[in-house]
Amino acid sequence: MSDRVYNILFLCTGNSARSVLGEAIVNHLGKDRFKGFSAGSQPKGEVHPYTLDLLAGLRLPTDGLFSKSWDLYAVAGAPQMDFIFTVCDSAAGEACPAWPGQPMTAHWGIPDPAAVEGSGIEKRTAFRQAYAALENRIKLFLSLPLASLDKMTLQNRLNAIGRQAPSSAAA
Repeated sequence: MSDRVYNILFLCTGNSARSVLGEAIVNHLGKDRFKGFSAGSQPKGEVHPYTLDLLAGLRLPTDGLFSKSWDLYAVAGAPQMDFIFTVCDSAAGEACPAWPGQPMTAHWGIPDPAAVEGSGIEKRTAFRQAYAALENRIKLFLSLPLASLDKMTLQNRLNAIGRQAPSSAAA
């Protein structure tokens, strides 16, 4: 087993819900092997309150979570990413910065819980569903034998994880 820590960046347009959930889940489940980060192409400037409420209710740390631009990770001196996952369709279609180190990328689209209209219960349910879908995908990713997979096989696995139906992981 390698002592290497893998950096994972979750990207979304607003960096207020899905990408922040991904960051928090990786930092919770990844222990000392994985470090999660999140950013957005057009950050909202604040993390959605339901994101923070959900994470706090699950007893996951929220300290240090904030809405930030992906430019923060595309400059010299930034943590070098090993993996970058887009979690919203608009971010997947945007022209991304040139990431130092040429990380592996995949699209893991999740419906935007912040866009849900309706009652507070319906909105909170959408956030729980987004969390469950991301948690499922992240658990699949964390279970991969990264050191023993060639690059093409690993890319195929990352893409397959992204094709997991979000509803199949809903809570």
